[in-house]
Amino acid sequence: MRRARLKSDLGDDAALRRSNIYREFLAEKEEILKHKWLESEKAGHDIGYDRALIDWIMNHREKWRTAHRNKA
Repeated sequence: MRRARLKSDLGDDAALRRSNIYREFLAEKEEILKHKWLESEKAGHDIGYDRALIDWIMNHREKWRTAHRNKA
């Protein structure tokens, strides 16, 4: 029931995937995963997604967004 309602609220999945917001979300997620990998390598263990996410947002997100939006 919940899934059906959510799908109808979002409309066409293909249209969602083409949206700029969704593409930016995917690009940010990819950057966060790269950051997680790099920081985990430095630490010698998996730092976890939550820690990588918070660190990336606090230290890299603003600069990344500026650069990413200037490319588009």
